[in-house]
Amino acid sequence: MIFIVDDDVKIFHLNSTASKMLGAIKEFVYKKRGGEALHCLHSTESPEGCGRSEFCKSCIIRNSVYEAIRGNKVYRKSARMELHTSEDVVKEANLLVTTAPFKYEGNTFVLLILEDVSELIQLRSIIPICANCKKIRNDQNFWETVESYFETHVDVDFSHTICKECRKMLYPETVK
Repeated sequence: MIFIVDDDVKIFHLNSTASKMLGAIKEFVYKKRGGEALHCLHSTESPEGCGRSEFCKSCIIRNSVYEAIRGNKVYRKSARMELHTSEDVVKEANLLVTTAPFKYEGNTFVLLILEDVSELIQLRSIIPICANCKKIRNDQNFWETVESYFETHVDVDFSHTICKECRKMLYPETVK
């Protein structure tokens, strides 16, 4: 997700990935503060909104933007967050936060990039797999197929086919 924000983390532009992730049309998040667009729980704790709560002092996004405003770049700083879409869907995410300042028409803005690396973090874990049948033991100690495991944990679908070596072994009559 890519945003262009000001020193108060007000959104001036966002890319289509950010719009899709937030479940919002771009025009509805313009000039909203980041916490309001991301539906941060703490943005409603203060009548003034995002950036005004006691918790905002430790917000990695807000602090990274402040660093950029001071002329420093923040590169892939790790954060674990819950993202709330406008459809009330909550998604836990492992994000890498990158910020870089730039000037436009005499004003300082910040390029804010949020990379969701949740799938990579999840895949980096050791996955117990049967040496024979290749089923995976899940968190409930049940064995499930590789396809089922990945559909559940990584939200991917499989398309089955047969490699050349297996085709030769299983269907030798189809190979010339």
